[in-house]
Amino acid sequence: MRGGVIDKRILLAFAGVVLLAGSNIVAVRFSNRELDPFWGAAVRFLGASLILWALVARGRYPLPRGRALGGAFVYGVLSFLIAYAFFYWGSQEVPAGLGGTIMASVPLLTVMFAAAHRLERLRLRGVLGSVVALTGIAIMSSGALSGDVSLVSVLAIVVAAAAASESGIVLKLLPSAHPVVTNAIGMSVGSVLLLLLSAIVGESWQQPRSPSVWGAIGYLAIASPFLFMLVVYVIQRWTATGASYQFVLFPIVSVFGGALLLGEDVTSSLLLGAPFVLAGVYIGALSRSDAPEDAPAVADPGDRPQNVAEFPL
Repeated sequence: MRGGVIDKRILLAFAGVVLLAGSNIVAVRFSNRELDPFWGAAVRFLGASLILWALVARGRYPLPRGRALGGAFVYGVLSFLIAYAFFYWGSQEVPAGLGGTIMASVPLLTVMFAAAHRLERLRLRGVLGSVVALTGIAIMSSGALSGDVSLVSVLAIVVAAAAASESGIVLKLLPSAHPVVTNAIGMSVGSVLLLLLSAIVGESWQQPRSPSVWGAIGYLAIASPFLFMLVVYVIQRWTATGASYQFVLFPIVSVFGGALLLGEDVTSSLLLGAPFVLAGVYIGALSRSDAPEDAPAVADPGDRPQNVAEFPL
């Protein structure tokens, strides 16, 4: 971004993140139709990690050591085990539109967690935004709970959003390696632990039966590596607040995708609660100016963090 003008390539990458992430939420609902949640998530990330390791080998990227390697493992546990285990489990009942809207609180949660880790000051705007967002989640949950969606399933998606936010904070606190390498390690760690969790709870490791579920699994495995690389591309070339606008746009894609592909209803509670959540995210995380001069100064481009808070999609 130069002179306040955003490069078209950044905007295209930004649009790609929104479309991929929003549609991934719908694809997860397809996967959960025939595959147990932890098994389905593990299959997705096993395939995605193979693609990333192929890119690592082709680019001959060096593997991290020491704290950077430990950080990649912690990132994998938070982002691909905890976040996705709860997201897949909760998505068995939670409609794609509701799940996507709850996940839109990731930027706000990141602001709150950054203050808790003393990376940023906690402002009154952040507190107000969290109250507004939680009000919206309560409204949406009340409508969902009147049907077949349990409170536990809704809370599982909230935990997934919190884990995704914390994984980004961990990456900022620890030395970073190349984003492709870090994601390859993180996805590999997450997929192995998801397989272990699936075995512990006694899930069935069956193959998909219908072409639609096969297509969803294939799409998730192929799209996931490129989604995370696009996220890194955008945030490295834009301010963090400017890039985080992508999160509030995910529900738009997931709501319409769920309605078109899954026949999910766009309920009145969702329509009433969603604006509160999005308004809370905007107040708490996005209402600051995203002009370049507001971004923290970076002494050396080589010191710029190469990994960011990434949404589990």
